[in-house]
Amino acid sequence: MSDPTNPHIKERTTPQWGLYQRENFWRQNEGTTPLFNTGKYYASSNAGMSNTHLANRQAFYRHRLIPNQLIDTNNRSTRTKIFDHSVSAPIGFAPVGINKIYHSAGEAAVSKVASELNLPYCLSTAGSTSIEKVASANGPKGTRFFQLYMPHDDELTVSLLTRAWENGFDALILTTDTWQLGWRHDDVALSNYAFYRGFGADMGLSDPVFLSRCGADGIDPDVDVVAASTKWIDSIWHGRAWSWEKIPWLMETWRGISGGRPFVIKGIQSVGDARRCVELGVEGIVVSNHAGRQVDGAVASLDALERIAEAVGERIYVMFDSGVRGASDVVKALALGARFVFIGRLWIWGLSIQGEDGVRHVMKSLLADMDILMGVAGFNGVEDFNRDILGRSCFCCDVRMAADFEMQSRIRRITRSYHRRICEWKTLRDGCCF
Repeated sequence: MSDPTNPHIKERTTPQWGLYQRENFWRQNEGTTPLFNTGKYYASSNAGMSNTHLANRQAFYRHRLIPNQLIDTNNRSTRTKIFDHSVSAPIGFAPVGINKIYHSAGEAAVSKVASELNLPYCLSTAGSTSIEKVASANGPKGTRFFQLYMPHDDELTVSLLTRAWENGFDALILTTDTWQLGWRHDDVALSNYAFYRGFGADMGLSDPVFLSRCGADGIDPDVDVVAASTKWIDSIWHGRAWSWEKIPWLMETWRGISGGRPFVIKGIQSVGDARRCVELGVEGIVVSNHAGRQVDGAVASLDALERIAEAVGERIYVMFDSGVRGASDVVKALALGARFVFIGRLWIWGLSIQGEDGVRHVMKSLLADMDILMGVAGFNGVEDFNRDILGRSCFCCDVRMAADFEMQSRIRRITRSYHRRICEWKTLRDGCCF
C-alpha cells in the first residue's frame, strides 16, 4: 500500500504520515515533531464547539458496509468520469487555501501530485500560489477546477475567471458558505490569520485588476505586503453575503468566458437549496458543510447528502465533501448518491509533515485502500456502490470500537448520562440511537 521503492519499507522506519486515515496520528507525534506549527491550528480548527465536525464523523460510523462474497473482483477498477474527464478514481483534491502555511512547496506541489495520480485538483481563491504557477505544476494533462470566493467587485471577478480559464481550469466552483470565516475559537484565541501576516495573497498579487485597486489605495505590495494581503482577503472574505439573484450573472459570465464549461455551487446542505440549483441550471453541486468549520451544530454533510441525492440526484451532478478519512467513507458517500468525493484534511496533513512526498503518500494510500476494499468486499466498479450495500448501526453502543480516540472521549462525555435511556429508544428509531 506504500510505495514499494520507498526505503522506509525495507528499513521499517515508515514515518507517522503513513497512518493517513487516523486523526490521532498527529497526537502521537505531538511534542516530538512540530507537525503543523501555526498551520496545525488552522487545519484542525472547527466552528464553535466542533459539534458539526463531530456530526460528520458520527454519520460515517452510523452507516456500515455490507460485503458481498464469492464475487470475481480480479478485474475491478476505480476509474470514473467527472465533467467529461476520465480520472483514476471518484476522488479529488478539495480546494484548500494558504497551503504555504503547511509547507513552503504550497499548492504547486499538491497540484503536481494530483496530475501524477490523474485526480482532479481544485484551486482555492485563497491559495498562496498564483493561478499560473499552479497550472504549470499541474501540467497540460491535469484535470483542474477553480474555486471562487466571489468579491464584491465584478471586474476583479471577471479577471480571476479569465485567468483561470486561460490556464486550463475548466470548471468553476462557487463556494457559498464562506463570505466570512466562521467562529473558530482556536484561531481567534491565537490571532491565527495568516493573511494578516502576508500569506495567502498570491492570487491577488498576481492579478492586474487587484493590483490596480492597491495602487488606487496607495498600497505598494513590494513595500507593504501585509497591507496588500489584508486588502486581498478583505476582498474575498468580505463579510457581505451574496444572494441567489447574483448567480445568473456569475453563471452567464463564466459560460461566456469558458464557452459553456460546468458551473458548480459548493456548500449545499438543504434540499431546498439543491432544488434551487436545479431550477437555475447549475451543472453540479457539492454537498458540504466546510468540514464543520463554518456553522457549529449543523447537519452532518453525509446526512444532508442522503436527502439531497434522493431529491435531485437524477437531475444534477452531486458531489460531496466533509469528514472523509478513508476509502470506506468514500464508498459510503458514493453509495448514498454522490458521484464524486473531494478530500481536504487528509492531504493537508501529508503536506504538513512531508511536503510533496507526504501528499503523494497519503493519496496513493487512499487509492490503495479503496482498491483493496473493493477487492475484499466484492465490488468491481463505482457503479456497484448504491444504498443496497449499506446497513445502519446503533452508534452510541459502538463508541468503544471507534478508531478516532478524540471522538470517543467526546462522545462518552456527551452520552454517559443518557446512554441507557437512548439505547432503550433505539427500536423506535430504525435500530439506530442517533
